[in-house]
Amino acid sequence: MILYKINKIIFEFIESLDDLTNEDLISIKSKINTLISENLERGHITSNACLVAGNILKTNPKALSEKLKEILIEDAAIENVEIAGPGFINLYLTREAFYSVVDDALLKEETFGNSNSGKDKKIQIEFVSANPTGPLHVGHGRGAAYGDACARLLSATGCKVEKEYYVNDAGRQMDILTTSVILRQINISDDDFPASAYKGDYIKNISNNFKSQSSKDATFSFDISKFSDADPEKQIDKIIDFLKTDNEDLWFAIKKYALDNVLMSIKNDLEEFNVKHDEWFFESTLGSTLNQDSDISKSINLLTEKGKTFEKDGAIWLQTTAFEDDKDRVLIRDDGRATYFASDVAYHKNKLDRGFDKIINIWGADHHGYIKRIEASLASMNFDKNKLQVCLVQFANLFQGGSKVKMSTRSGEFFTLADLIENIGVDASRFYYLSKQADQHLDFDLDLAKSDKKENIYYYIQYAHARIESLNEKFINMSIGSSKNTIKNGEYKNCDKIIHELMRYPEIVQRAADNMHPHIIIYYLRDLAHTFHSFYNDNHVLSESEDNLSSIMSALNALKIVFGNALNLLGISPLNKM
Repeated sequence: MILYKINKIIFEFIESLDDLTNEDLISIKSKINTLISENLERGHITSNACLVAGNILKTNPKALSEKLKEILIEDAAIENVEIAGPGFINLYLTREAFYSVVDDALLKEETFGNSNSGKDKKIQIEFVSANPTGPLHVGHGRGAAYGDACARLLSATGCKVEKEYYVNDAGRQMDILTTSVILRQINISDDDFPASAYKGDYIKNISNNFKSQSSKDATFSFDISKFSDADPEKQIDKIIDFLKTDNEDLWFAIKKYALDNVLMSIKNDLEEFNVKHDEWFFESTLGSTLNQDSDISKSINLLTEKGKTFEKDGAIWLQTTAFEDDKDRVLIRDDGRATYFASDVAYHKNKLDRGFDKIINIWGADHHGYIKRIEASLASMNFDKNKLQVCLVQFANLFQGGSKVKMSTRSGEFFTLADLIENIGVDASRFYYLSKQADQHLDFDLDLAKSDKKENIYYYIQYAHARIESLNEKFINMSIGSSKNTIKNGEYKNCDKIIHELMRYPEIVQRAADNMHPHIIIYYLRDLAHTFHSFYNDNHVLSESEDNLSSIMSALNALKIVFGNALNLLGISPLNKM
Protein backbone atom coordinates (compact mmCIF):
# COMPACT_ATOMS: atom_id res chain seq x y z
CA MET A 1 0.00 0.00 0.00
CA ILE A 2 1.47 3.34 -1.11
CA LEU A 3 0.49 5.12 2.13
CA TYR A 4 2.52 2.64 4.20
CA LYS A 5 5.51 3.23 1.93
CA ILE A 6 5.24 7.03 2.26
CA ASN A 7 4.91 6.78 6.03
CA LYS A 8 8.06 4.67 6.19
CA ILE A 9 10.04 7.29 4.23
CA ILE A 10 8.72 10.09 6.46
CA PHE A 11 9.51 8.27 9.72
CA GLU A 12 13.04 7.45 8.52
CA PHE A 13 13.51 11.14 7.71
CA ILE A 14 12.30 12.21 11.17
CA GLU A 15 14.58 9.67 12.85
CA SER A 16 17.58 11.12 10.98
CA LEU A 17 17.11 14.65 12.32
CA ASP A 18 19.83 16.16 14.51
CA ASP A 19 19.39 16.66 18.26
CA LEU A 20 16.37 14.36 18.34
CA THR A 21 15.69 12.76 21.72
CA ASN A 22 13.72 9.56 22.12
CA GLU A 23 11.01 11.55 23.89
CA ASP A 24 10.84 13.96 20.94
CA LEU A 25 10.60 11.06 18.49
CA ILE A 26 7.71 9.45 20.38
CA SER A 27 5.89 12.78 20.60
CA ILE A 28 6.37 13.57 16.91
CA LYS A 29 5.28 10.14 15.71
CA SER A 30 2.13 10.27 17.85
CA LYS A 31 1.07 13.56 16.23
CA ILE A 32 1.95 12.91 12.59
CA ASN A 33 -0.97 12.50 10.22
CA THR A 34 -0.10 11.25 6.76
CA LEU A 35 -3.37 10.67 4.98
CA ILE A 36 -5.04 10.29 1.64
CA SER A 37 -6.10 13.84 0.87
CA GLU A 38 -9.78 14.74 0.94
CA ASN A 39 -9.46 16.84 -2.21
CA LEU A 40 -7.64 15.75 -5.38
CA GLU A 41 -6.70 19.36 -6.08
CA ARG A 42 -4.38 19.16 -3.07
CA GLY A 43 -2.66 16.04 -4.27
CA HIS A 44 -3.19 12.39 -3.50
CA ILE A 45 -1.48 12.29 -0.09
CA THR A 46 -0.94 15.01 2.50
CA SER A 47 1.19 15.07 5.65
CA ASN A 48 1.75 17.40 8.60
CA ALA A 49 5.02 15.65 9.57
CA CYS A 50 7.35 18.63 9.11
CA LEU A 51 4.94 21.03 10.80
CA VAL A 52 4.75 18.73 13.85
CA ALA A 53 8.51 18.09 13.94
CA GLY A 54 9.32 21.78 13.50
CA ASN A 55 7.09 22.83 16.37
CA ILE A 56 8.49 20.20 18.76
CA LEU A 57 12.16 20.67 17.76
CA LYS A 58 11.87 24.49 17.50
CA THR A 59 12.98 24.28 13.88
CA ASN A 60 11.61 26.00 10.78
CA PRO A 61 8.92 23.59 9.42
CA LYS A 62 9.31 24.87 5.85
CA ALA A 63 13.03 24.17 5.93
CA LEU A 64 12.29 20.61 7.06
CA SER A 65 9.70 20.32 4.29
CA GLU A 66 12.27 21.27 1.66
CA LYS A 67 14.62 18.53 2.89
CA LEU A 68 11.85 15.94 2.98
CA LYS A 69 10.69 16.98 -0.48
CA GLU A 70 14.13 16.18 -1.92
CA ILE A 71 13.90 12.66 -0.49
CA LEU A 72 10.30 11.98 -1.51
CA ILE A 73 10.69 13.20 -5.09
CA GLU A 74 13.31 10.49 -5.64
CA ASP A 75 10.69 7.79 -5.19
CA ALA A 76 9.43 6.38 -8.47
CA ALA A 77 5.80 6.48 -7.33
CA ILE A 78 5.84 10.23 -6.66
CA GLU A 79 5.45 12.69 -9.52
CA ASN A 80 5.51 15.92 -7.56
CA VAL A 81 5.68 17.31 -4.01
CA GLU A 82 4.27 20.70 -3.02
CA ILE A 83 4.86 22.56 0.23
CA ALA A 84 1.71 24.23 1.49
CA GLY A 85 0.98 26.68 4.28
CA PRO A 86 3.31 26.68 7.28
CA GLY A 87 4.86 23.30 6.49
CA PHE A 88 2.34 20.79 5.13
CA ILE A 89 3.43 18.64 2.20
CA ASN A 90 1.11 17.48 -0.58
CA LEU A 91 2.21 14.54 -2.72
CA TYR A 92 1.11 13.84 -6.28
CA LEU A 93 1.52 10.24 -7.40
CA THR A 94 2.34 9.05 -10.87
CA ARG A 95 -0.64 7.78 -12.84
CA GLU A 96 0.63 4.22 -12.51
CA ALA A 97 1.01 4.49 -8.72
CA PHE A 98 -2.36 6.20 -8.38
CA TYR A 99 -4.17 3.48 -10.33
CA SER A 100 -2.33 0.66 -8.56
CA VAL A 101 -5.00 0.66 -5.82
CA VAL A 102 -7.42 -0.80 -8.37
CA ASP A 103 -5.09 -3.72 -9.09
CA ASP A 104 -4.54 -4.14 -5.35
CA ALA A 105 -8.28 -4.36 -4.63
CA LEU A 106 -8.94 -6.74 -7.53
CA LEU A 107 -6.08 -8.97 -6.39
CA LYS A 108 -6.88 -9.07 -2.67
CA GLU A 109 -10.68 -9.01 -2.99
CA GLU A 110 -12.23 -9.78 0.43
CA THR A 111 -8.97 -9.01 2.29
CA PHE A 112 -8.51 -5.58 0.70
CA GLY A 113 -8.44 -2.98 3.46
CA ASN A 114 -7.26 -5.43 6.11
CA SER A 115 -3.95 -5.03 7.91
CA ASN A 116 -1.68 -6.69 10.45
CA SER A 117 -1.37 -3.65 12.72
CA GLY A 118 -2.98 -5.59 15.58
CA LYS A 119 -1.15 -8.86 14.98
CA ASP A 120 -0.62 -10.97 18.13
CA LYS A 121 -2.96 -8.80 20.22
CA LYS A 122 -5.46 -10.88 22.16
CA ILE A 123 -8.62 -8.87 22.79
CA GLN A 124 -11.88 -9.75 24.49
CA ILE A 125 -15.09 -7.83 23.85
CA GLU A 126 -17.95 -8.39 26.25
CA PHE A 127 -21.23 -7.00 24.97
CA VAL A 128 -25.01 -7.25 25.21
CA SER A 129 -24.90 -9.19 28.54
CA ALA A 130 -28.56 -8.35 29.15
CA ASN A 131 -30.13 -9.85 32.27
CA PRO A 132 -31.67 -13.18 31.18
CA THR A 133 -35.12 -12.12 32.35
CA GLY A 134 -36.87 -11.61 29.03
CA PRO A 135 -36.47 -11.13 25.28
CA LEU A 136 -33.91 -8.67 23.96
CA HIS A 137 -35.39 -5.24 23.28
CA VAL A 138 -34.26 -2.63 20.77
CA GLY A 139 -31.89 -1.04 23.29
CA HIS A 140 -29.98 -4.31 23.48
CA GLY A 141 -29.95 -4.42 19.69
CA ARG A 142 -27.81 -1.30 19.43
CA GLY A 143 -25.22 -2.74 21.80
CA ALA A 144 -25.28 -6.03 19.89
CA ALA A 145 -24.69 -4.39 16.51
CA TYR A 146 -21.99 -2.11 17.93
CA GLY A 147 -20.07 -4.80 19.81
CA ASP A 148 -20.15 -7.21 16.89
CA ALA A 149 -19.04 -4.53 14.38
CA CYS A 150 -16.17 -3.49 16.66
CA ALA A 151 -15.07 -7.13 16.89
CA ARG A 152 -15.11 -7.42 13.10
CA LEU A 153 -13.09 -4.22 12.72
CA LEU A 154 -10.45 -5.33 15.21
CA SER A 155 -10.23 -8.73 13.49
CA ALA A 156 -9.66 -6.91 10.19
CA THR A 157 -6.56 -5.30 11.72
CA GLY A 158 -5.12 -8.68 12.69
CA CYS A 159 -6.25 -8.86 16.33
CA LYS A 160 -7.34 -12.16 17.81
CA VAL A 161 -10.79 -11.26 19.14
CA GLU A 162 -13.02 -13.23 21.49
CA LYS A 163 -16.66 -12.16 21.93
CA GLU A 164 -18.24 -12.88 25.30
CA TYR A 165 -21.70 -12.63 26.86
CA TYR A 166 -21.82 -12.31 30.66
CA VAL A 167 -24.92 -14.08 31.96
CA ASN A 168 -26.22 -12.49 35.18
CA ASP A 169 -27.77 -15.68 36.49
CA ALA A 170 -27.00 -15.29 40.20
CA GLY A 171 -28.76 -12.12 41.26
CA ARG A 172 -32.11 -10.81 42.41
CA GLN A 173 -33.45 -10.35 38.89
CA MET A 174 -33.37 -14.11 38.34
CA ASP A 175 -35.38 -14.54 41.53
CA ILE A 176 -37.95 -12.05 40.24
CA LEU A 177 -38.16 -13.96 36.94
CA THR A 178 -38.68 -17.25 38.78
CA THR A 179 -41.34 -15.69 41.00
CA SER A 180 -43.12 -14.24 37.98
CA VAL A 181 -43.32 -17.66 36.32
CA ILE A 182 -44.59 -19.28 39.53
CA LEU A 183 -47.27 -16.64 40.01
CA ARG A 184 -48.55 -17.35 36.51
CA GLN A 185 -48.58 -21.07 37.30
CA ILE A 186 -50.83 -20.57 40.30
CA ASN A 187 -53.06 -18.24 38.28
CA ILE A 188 -52.56 -14.96 40.12
CA SER A 189 -54.82 -12.49 38.35
CA ASP A 190 -53.51 -9.43 36.53
CA ASP A 191 -55.14 -7.22 39.16
CA ASP A 192 -53.21 -8.93 41.98
CA PHE A 193 -49.99 -9.49 40.03
CA PRO A 194 -47.10 -7.65 41.78
CA ALA A 195 -46.04 -4.43 40.11
CA SER A 196 -42.35 -5.40 40.31
CA ALA A 197 -42.83 -8.83 38.71
CA TYR A 198 -42.18 -9.49 35.03
CA LYS A 199 -45.25 -9.60 32.85
CA GLY A 200 -45.80 -10.31 29.19
CA ASP A 201 -46.75 -13.32 27.15
CA TYR A 202 -43.28 -14.84 27.36
CA ILE A 203 -43.76 -15.36 31.13
CA LYS A 204 -47.06 -17.14 30.49
CA ASN A 205 -45.43 -19.28 27.80
CA ILE A 206 -42.59 -20.35 30.10
CA SER A 207 -45.10 -21.16 32.84
CA ASN A 208 -47.37 -23.19 30.56
CA ASN A 209 -44.47 -25.05 28.95
CA PHE A 210 -43.00 -26.00 32.31
CA LYS A 211 -46.37 -27.39 33.42
CA SER A 212 -46.70 -29.49 30.30
CA GLN A 213 -43.10 -30.76 30.25
CA SER A 214 -42.21 -31.18 33.91
CA SER A 215 -42.90 -34.26 35.98
CA LYS A 216 -42.76 -32.17 39.15
CA ASP A 217 -45.94 -31.29 40.96
CA ALA A 218 -46.08 -27.50 40.56
CA THR A 219 -47.65 -26.82 43.93
CA PHE A 220 -47.12 -23.81 46.19
CA SER A 221 -49.26 -23.04 49.25
CA PHE A 222 -49.59 -19.36 48.50
CA ASP A 223 -52.00 -16.56 49.38
CA ILE A 224 -50.86 -13.33 47.73
CA SER A 225 -53.09 -11.20 49.95
CA LYS A 226 -50.70 -11.92 52.82
CA PHE A 227 -47.85 -10.19 50.99
CA SER A 228 -49.30 -6.76 50.35
CA ASP A 229 -46.91 -3.84 50.78
CA ALA A 230 -46.98 -0.21 49.70
CA ASP A 231 -43.45 -0.62 48.38
CA PRO A 232 -43.53 -2.89 45.26
CA GLU A 233 -39.87 -3.88 45.72
CA LYS A 234 -40.41 -4.95 49.32
CA GLN A 235 -43.51 -6.87 48.26
CA ILE A 236 -41.67 -8.89 45.62
CA ASP A 237 -38.79 -9.61 48.01
CA LYS A 238 -41.24 -10.99 50.60
CA ILE A 239 -42.80 -13.25 47.97
CA ILE A 240 -39.37 -14.44 46.82
CA ASP A 241 -38.29 -15.32 50.38
CA PHE A 242 -41.50 -17.31 50.93
CA LEU A 243 -41.46 -19.22 47.63
CA LYS A 244 -37.80 -20.21 48.01
CA THR A 245 -38.55 -22.01 51.26
CA ASP A 246 -42.09 -23.24 50.55
CA ASN A 247 -40.99 -25.73 47.88
CA GLU A 248 -37.24 -25.45 47.40
CA ASP A 249 -36.84 -28.23 44.82
CA LEU A 250 -39.63 -26.86 42.66
CA TRP A 251 -38.30 -23.31 43.00
CA PHE A 252 -34.88 -24.26 41.62
CA ALA A 253 -36.38 -26.45 38.89
CA ILE A 254 -38.50 -23.54 37.67
CA LYS A 255 -35.58 -21.14 37.98
CA LYS A 256 -33.37 -23.34 35.79
CA TYR A 257 -36.16 -23.90 33.27
CA ALA A 258 -36.92 -20.17 33.04
CA LEU A 259 -33.23 -19.28 32.64
CA ASP A 260 -32.71 -21.90 29.93
CA ASN A 261 -35.77 -20.69 28.02
CA VAL A 262 -34.87 -17.01 28.15
CA LEU A 263 -31.26 -17.71 27.18
CA MET A 264 -32.44 -19.82 24.26
CA SER A 265 -34.59 -16.89 23.12
CA ILE A 266 -31.65 -14.47 23.48
CA LYS A 267 -29.26 -16.73 21.58
CA ASN A 268 -31.78 -17.26 18.77
CA ASP A 269 -32.40 -13.52 18.44
CA LEU A 270 -28.69 -12.75 18.36
CA GLU A 271 -27.96 -15.43 15.78
CA GLU A 272 -30.80 -14.09 13.65
CA PHE A 273 -29.19 -10.66 14.08
CA ASN A 274 -25.90 -12.05 12.72
CA VAL A 275 -24.22 -11.94 16.15
CA LYS A 276 -22.50 -14.98 17.59
CA HIS A 277 -20.62 -14.94 20.88
CA ASP A 278 -17.62 -17.19 21.35
CA GLU A 279 -18.15 -17.57 25.10
CA TRP A 280 -21.13 -17.43 27.46
CA PHE A 281 -19.78 -16.77 30.95
CA PHE A 282 -22.17 -17.45 33.84
CA GLU A 283 -22.01 -15.23 36.91
CA SER A 284 -22.91 -18.23 39.06
CA THR A 285 -19.54 -19.84 38.25
CA LEU A 286 -17.82 -17.09 40.24
CA GLY A 287 -19.14 -18.78 43.39
CA SER A 288 -19.86 -17.12 46.73
CA THR A 289 -18.11 -15.99 49.89
CA LEU A 290 -19.11 -19.28 51.50
CA ASN A 291 -16.48 -21.04 49.39
CA GLN A 292 -12.91 -19.82 49.98
CA ASP A 293 -11.84 -21.35 46.65
CA SER A 294 -14.40 -19.35 44.66
CA ASP A 295 -13.37 -16.53 42.34
CA ILE A 296 -15.21 -14.02 44.52
CA SER A 297 -13.43 -15.11 47.70
CA LYS A 298 -10.03 -15.17 46.00
CA SER A 299 -10.54 -11.65 44.64
CA ILE A 300 -11.60 -10.21 47.99
CA ASN A 301 -8.77 -12.04 49.79
CA LEU A 302 -6.28 -10.61 47.30
CA LEU A 303 -7.60 -7.08 47.84
CA THR A 304 -7.42 -7.58 51.61
CA GLU A 305 -3.85 -8.89 51.41
CA LYS A 306 -2.85 -5.75 49.53
CA GLY A 307 -4.41 -3.58 52.20
CA LYS A 308 -7.09 -2.12 49.93
CA THR A 309 -10.15 -3.15 51.97
CA PHE A 310 -11.52 -2.00 55.31
CA GLU A 311 -14.40 -2.91 57.62
CA LYS A 312 -17.19 -0.49 58.49
CA ASP A 313 -20.67 -1.09 59.92
CA GLY A 314 -20.10 -4.85 59.73
CA ALA A 315 -19.41 -4.73 55.98
CA ILE A 316 -16.19 -5.04 53.94
CA TRP A 317 -15.41 -2.08 51.69
CA LEU A 318 -12.93 -1.40 48.87
CA GLN A 319 -11.02 1.90 48.98
CA THR A 320 -12.03 3.01 45.49
CA THR A 321 -11.73 6.70 46.43
CA ALA A 322 -7.96 6.20 46.33
CA PHE A 323 -8.41 5.80 42.55
CA GLU A 324 -10.66 8.83 41.90
CA ASP A 325 -14.01 7.13 42.55
CA ASP A 326 -16.52 9.44 44.23
CA LYS A 327 -17.01 7.09 47.20
CA ASP A 328 -15.78 3.76 48.56
CA ARG A 329 -17.74 0.65 47.58
CA VAL A 330 -19.13 -2.26 49.56
CA LEU A 331 -17.82 -5.73 48.64
CA ILE A 332 -19.42 -7.83 51.40
CA ARG A 333 -22.65 -6.76 53.08
CA ASP A 334 -23.06 -6.90 56.85
CA ASP A 335 -24.97 -10.20 56.46
CA GLY A 336 -22.03 -11.84 54.66
CA ARG A 337 -23.50 -11.72 51.14
CA ALA A 338 -21.34 -10.47 48.27
CA THR A 339 -22.54 -7.38 46.40
CA TYR A 340 -22.95 -7.11 42.63
CA PHE A 341 -19.74 -5.09 42.71
CA ALA A 342 -17.87 -8.02 44.28
CA SER A 343 -19.04 -10.24 41.40
CA ASP A 344 -17.86 -7.60 38.90
CA VAL A 345 -14.46 -7.45 40.58
CA ALA A 346 -14.08 -11.23 40.43
CA TYR A 347 -15.28 -11.36 36.82
CA HIS A 348 -12.79 -8.74 35.62
CA LYS A 349 -9.96 -10.48 37.47
CA ASN A 350 -11.03 -13.70 35.75
CA LYS A 351 -10.87 -11.98 32.36
CA LEU A 352 -7.36 -10.67 32.84
CA ASP A 353 -6.21 -13.97 34.31
CA ARG A 354 -7.16 -15.50 30.96
CA GLY A 355 -4.32 -13.56 29.33
CA PHE A 356 -6.09 -10.93 27.26
CA ASP A 357 -4.00 -7.91 26.26
CA LYS A 358 -7.11 -5.77 26.40
CA ILE A 359 -10.62 -6.32 27.71
CA ILE A 360 -13.36 -4.17 26.20
CA ASN A 361 -16.72 -3.74 27.88
CA ILE A 362 -19.69 -2.48 25.87
CA TRP A 363 -22.02 -0.94 28.46
CA GLY A 364 -25.19 1.07 28.39
CA ALA A 365 -24.65 4.77 29.05
CA ASP A 366 -26.39 4.40 32.42
CA HIS A 367 -23.36 2.39 33.61
CA HIS A 368 -20.99 5.36 33.29
CA GLY A 369 -20.56 5.50 37.07
CA TYR A 370 -19.27 1.92 37.15
CA ILE A 371 -16.10 2.68 35.21
CA LYS A 372 -14.07 4.27 38.02
CA ARG A 373 -14.93 1.58 40.54
CA ILE A 374 -13.91 -1.25 38.20
CA GLU A 375 -10.69 0.56 37.27
CA ALA A 376 -10.04 1.02 41.00
CA SER A 377 -10.53 -2.69 41.68
CA LEU A 378 -8.10 -3.68 38.91
CA ALA A 379 -5.47 -1.19 40.05
CA SER A 380 -5.92 -2.40 43.65
CA MET A 381 -5.05 -5.94 42.50
CA ASN A 382 -1.97 -4.57 40.66
CA PHE A 383 -3.46 -5.06 37.20
CA ASP A 384 -2.84 -2.40 34.58
CA LYS A 385 -6.17 -0.56 34.54
CA ASN A 386 -5.37 0.65 31.01
CA LYS A 387 -6.00 -2.90 29.83
CA LEU A 388 -9.69 -2.14 30.41
CA GLN A 389 -11.58 -0.10 27.84
CA VAL A 390 -15.22 0.77 28.36
CA CYS A 391 -17.36 1.92 25.44
CA LEU A 392 -20.75 3.38 26.31
CA VAL A 393 -23.84 2.93 24.14
CA GLN A 394 -26.75 5.32 24.37
CA PHE A 395 -30.34 4.16 24.11
CA ALA A 396 -32.11 4.05 20.74
CA ASN A 397 -35.53 5.64 20.35
CA LEU A 398 -37.79 4.11 17.73
CA PHE A 399 -40.26 6.17 15.74
CA GLN A 400 -43.05 4.80 13.58
CA GLY A 401 -45.74 6.84 11.86
CA GLY A 402 -44.21 9.94 13.39
CA SER A 403 -44.70 8.69 16.96
CA LYS A 404 -42.26 7.27 19.47
CA VAL A 405 -42.63 3.53 20.02
CA LYS A 406 -43.39 2.64 23.65
CA MET A 407 -40.98 0.39 25.47
CA SER A 408 -41.22 -0.99 29.01
CA THR A 409 -39.61 -4.28 30.07
CA ARG A 410 -41.43 -4.96 33.35
CA SER A 411 -44.89 -4.42 31.88
CA GLY A 412 -44.13 -6.81 29.03
CA GLU A 413 -45.24 -4.20 26.47
CA PHE A 414 -42.10 -3.49 24.52
CA PHE A 415 -40.68 -3.53 21.03
CA THR A 416 -38.31 -6.50 20.93
CA LEU A 417 -35.25 -6.99 18.77
CA ALA A 418 -37.17 -9.80 17.05
CA ASP A 419 -39.97 -7.32 16.27
CA LEU A 420 -37.46 -4.94 14.71
CA ILE A 421 -35.92 -7.68 12.58
CA GLU A 422 -39.35 -8.74 11.37
CA ASN A 423 -40.26 -5.11 10.65
CA ILE A 424 -37.27 -3.93 8.60
CA GLY A 425 -34.85 -6.86 8.37
CA VAL A 426 -31.48 -7.66 9.91
CA ASP A 427 -29.28 -5.61 7.59
CA ALA A 428 -31.25 -2.36 7.73
CA SER A 429 -31.53 -2.71 11.51
CA ARG A 430 -27.79 -3.15 11.94
CA PHE A 431 -27.07 -0.32 9.53
CA TYR A 432 -29.18 2.25 11.36
CA TYR A 433 -27.95 1.14 14.77
CA LEU A 434 -24.41 1.82 13.53
CA SER A 435 -25.19 5.01 11.63
CA LYS A 436 -24.33 7.28 14.54
CA GLN A 437 -21.58 7.37 17.16
CA ALA A 438 -22.53 4.84 19.82
CA ASP A 439 -22.34 7.21 22.79
CA GLN A 440 -24.82 9.62 21.18
CA HIS A 441 -28.60 9.29 21.32
CA LEU A 442 -30.13 7.63 18.27
CA ASP A 443 -33.57 8.33 16.85
CA PHE A 444 -34.45 5.42 14.59
CA ASP A 445 -37.17 6.10 12.00
CA LEU A 446 -38.62 2.72 10.98
CA ASP A 447 -40.58 4.19 8.08
CA LEU A 448 -37.47 5.77 6.57
CA ALA A 449 -35.49 2.52 7.02
CA LYS A 450 -38.05 0.68 4.85
CA SER A 451 -38.30 3.33 2.14
CA ASP A 452 -36.56 3.44 -1.24
CA LYS A 453 -35.92 7.18 -1.01
CA LYS A 454 -32.50 8.73 -1.48
CA GLU A 455 -32.75 9.91 2.13
CA ASN A 456 -32.59 6.25 3.19
CA ILE A 457 -28.79 5.99 3.26
CA TYR A 458 -28.93 2.22 3.62
CA TYR A 459 -30.90 1.93 0.39
CA TYR A 460 -28.65 4.52 -1.30
CA ILE A 461 -25.51 2.51 -0.50
CA GLN A 462 -26.95 -0.89 -1.37
CA TYR A 463 -28.29 0.53 -4.65
CA ALA A 464 -24.74 1.59 -5.60
CA HIS A 465 -23.46 -1.97 -5.05
CA ALA A 466 -26.37 -3.47 -7.01
CA ARG A 467 -25.91 -0.98 -9.85
CA ILE A 468 -22.27 -1.93 -10.27
CA GLU A 469 -23.20 -5.61 -10.29
CA SER A 470 -25.76 -4.92 -13.02
CA LEU A 471 -23.22 -2.98 -15.09
CA ASN A 472 -20.69 -5.78 -14.69
CA GLU A 473 -23.15 -8.41 -15.91
CA LYS A 474 -23.90 -6.35 -18.99
CA PHE A 475 -20.18 -5.72 -19.56
CA ILE A 476 -19.40 -9.46 -19.43
CA ASN A 477 -22.28 -10.22 -21.78
CA MET A 478 -20.79 -7.74 -24.28
CA SER A 479 -17.83 -10.19 -24.50
CA ILE A 480 -15.29 -7.39 -24.31
CA GLY A 481 -13.18 -9.05 -21.67
CA SER A 482 -12.76 -9.94 -18.06
CA SER A 483 -14.31 -7.73 -15.40
CA LYS A 484 -10.91 -7.79 -13.70
CA ASN A 485 -8.97 -6.16 -16.55
CA THR A 486 -6.53 -3.57 -15.26
CA ILE A 487 -6.76 0.07 -16.28
CA LYS A 488 -4.79 0.62 -19.47
CA ASN A 489 -2.02 3.23 -19.16
CA GLY A 490 -4.08 5.29 -16.75
CA GLU A 491 -5.41 7.37 -19.64
CA TYR A 492 -9.07 7.46 -18.64
CA LYS A 493 -9.50 10.09 -15.92
CA ASN A 494 -13.25 10.23 -15.30
CA CYS A 495 -12.88 7.56 -12.61
CA ASP A 496 -10.21 9.48 -10.69
CA LYS A 497 -12.54 10.59 -7.90
CA ILE A 498 -13.72 7.01 -7.43
CA ILE A 499 -10.16 5.68 -7.32
CA HIS A 500 -9.12 8.42 -4.93
CA GLU A 501 -11.92 7.32 -2.58
CA LEU A 502 -10.75 3.69 -2.89
CA MET A 503 -7.31 4.76 -1.69
CA ARG A 504 -8.86 6.02 1.55
CA TYR A 505 -10.50 2.71 2.47
CA PRO A 506 -7.63 0.94 4.34
CA GLU A 507 -7.03 4.10 6.38
CA ILE A 508 -10.77 4.34 7.16
CA VAL A 509 -10.83 0.75 8.43
CA GLN A 510 -7.80 1.37 10.63
CA ARG A 511 -9.25 4.58 12.08
CA ALA A 512 -12.62 2.96 12.74
CA ALA A 513 -10.92 0.06 14.55
CA ASP A 514 -8.52 2.25 16.55
CA ASN A 515 -11.35 4.43 17.84
CA MET A 516 -14.05 1.73 18.08
CA HIS A 517 -16.16 3.85 15.74
CA PRO A 518 -17.94 1.69 13.13
CA HIS A 519 -20.08 4.71 12.18
CA ILE A 520 -16.98 6.02 10.36
CA ILE A 521 -17.44 3.16 7.88
CA ILE A 522 -21.03 4.25 7.22
CA TYR A 523 -20.01 7.88 6.67
CA TYR A 524 -17.38 6.67 4.23
CA LEU A 525 -19.86 4.42 2.42
CA ARG A 526 -22.32 7.31 2.13
CA ASP A 527 -19.64 9.48 0.45
CA LEU A 528 -18.52 6.55 -1.70
CA ALA A 529 -22.08 5.95 -2.89
CA HIS A 530 -22.51 9.63 -3.69
CA THR A 531 -19.27 9.62 -5.72
CA PHE A 532 -20.40 6.56 -7.65
CA HIS A 533 -23.98 7.73 -8.33
CA SER A 534 -22.67 11.09 -9.53
CA PHE A 535 -20.26 9.34 -11.90
CA TYR A 536 -23.00 6.99 -13.13
CA ASN A 537 -25.40 9.88 -13.82
CA ASP A 538 -22.75 11.91 -15.66
CA ASN A 539 -21.35 9.13 -17.84
CA HIS A 540 -22.90 6.72 -20.32
CA VAL A 541 -20.73 3.87 -19.15
CA LEU A 542 -21.64 1.10 -21.57
CA SER A 543 -21.38 3.46 -24.57
CA GLU A 544 -17.70 4.18 -23.98
CA SER A 545 -14.88 2.93 -26.20
CA GLU A 546 -13.58 -0.56 -25.55
CA ASP A 547 -10.42 0.66 -23.78
CA ASN A 548 -12.30 3.21 -21.69
CA LEU A 549 -15.00 0.72 -20.80
CA SER A 550 -12.38 -1.79 -19.67
CA SER A 551 -10.77 0.88 -17.48
CA ILE A 552 -14.12 1.96 -16.03
CA MET A 553 -15.21 -1.56 -15.17
CA SER A 554 -11.89 -2.34 -13.53
CA ALA A 555 -12.36 0.69 -11.28
CA LEU A 556 -16.02 -0.10 -10.61
CA ASN A 557 -15.33 -3.71 -9.74
CA ALA A 558 -12.68 -2.55 -7.30
CA LEU A 559 -15.31 -0.18 -5.93
CA LYS A 560 -17.79 -3.07 -5.59
CA ILE A 561 -15.19 -5.00 -3.58
CA VAL A 562 -14.85 -2.06 -1.19
CA PHE A 563 -18.64 -1.73 -0.82
CA GLY A 564 -18.87 -5.44 -0.05
CA ASN A 565 -15.94 -5.52 2.35
CA ALA A 566 -17.10 -2.44 4.24
CA LEU A 567 -20.66 -3.73 4.61
CA ASN A 568 -19.36 -7.11 5.79
CA LEU A 569 -17.35 -5.31 8.49
CA LEU A 570 -20.69 -4.00 9.74
CA GLY A 571 -22.22 -7.49 9.61
CA ILE A 572 -24.37 -6.50 6.62
CA SER A 573 -24.78 -8.51 3.42
CA PRO A 574 -24.25 -6.50 0.20
CA LEU A 575 -27.13 -6.78 -2.26
CA ASN A 576 -26.56 -7.64 -5.91
CA LYS A 577 -30.14 -6.89 -6.94
CA MET A 578 -32.78 -4.51 -5.61
